[in-house]
Amino acid sequence: MNNIVTVQDVVTAFADFMEPTNAELDAIEVESPLILAEVDLLDAQITALDHLPNEVDARRIRRARHRVLAARRDLANTPAAAAAPGGAA
Repeated sequence: MNNIVTVQDVVTAFADFMEPTNAELDAIEVESPLILAEVDLLDAQITALDHLPNEVDARRIRRARHRVLAARRDLANTPAAAAAPGGAA
């Protein structure tokens, strides 16, 4: 009786091609204020789901939305060279 065995390369999570490049990390760093503002908005929305929304929750969500819009505006107004250091486009 012959055993059936698949022949495959070993797959590791630490392969060089799976790591983000420096340009990708720079792009994430440029976008981090927007990412953090969106996380704050999501946190405010989740908090409002836990109980009946009140005026404080509405104000918190409204302020978080304004921070997201401001971060998007700032990101959109950055020059392309500054927005993508390292050649990431």
